[in-house]
Amino acid sequence: MVNIDTLVDQFQAKDEIAFKKLYDMYSKSIHGVVYNIVKDTAIADELMQDVFIKAWHKADTYSSKKGRFFTWILNIARNAAIDKTRSKAFKQSKQNLHADYFVDIIAGHDNLDDSTDAIGIKKFVTQLGEKCKAVIELLYFKGFTQKEASEELQMPIGTVKTRNRNCIKQLRDMVL
Repeated sequence: MVNIDTLVDQFQAKDEIAFKKLYDMYSKSIHGVVYNIVKDTAIADELMQDVFIKAWHKADTYSSKKGRFFTWILNIARNAAIDKTRSKAFKQSKQNLHADYFVDIIAGHDNLDDSTDAIGIKKFVTQLGEKCKAVIELLYFKGFTQKEASEELQMPIGTVKTRNRNCIKQLRDMVL
């Protein structure tokens, strides 16, 4: 098995085999996070493809000194999904949805646990305290901005930022 750092180096050198391997490793998790934000399988499929293409074109901007490759591509995906939900076309497409749509979301089998645990993140997140879980869920899995998370959790935005930074540090420490 190829070392992830070697695979990322090959990806940055535009090796298509490395692209396929990274896609196979991370596509299910990325799709799950995107789907959790947009709540539409077709849009999540499209965004996931766009995310990997964007990562391919911007591969030279990734630096292992700033964080893990998965975190880098996850942030690209999260930002793309949030941008999509804020677009005028997306908002208009959701204006006149039938109640069946919401029942399908609630009853659907596409939940966070199944779709984002492809890389084993669930076991680490569940080890966090309740305050960390709440912040991580809103910011990374539900696509909230820090301001929206602040309002949802009824805490100052500075506290959300600090807690997010501390919780991510705890996750890094668990993984390393």
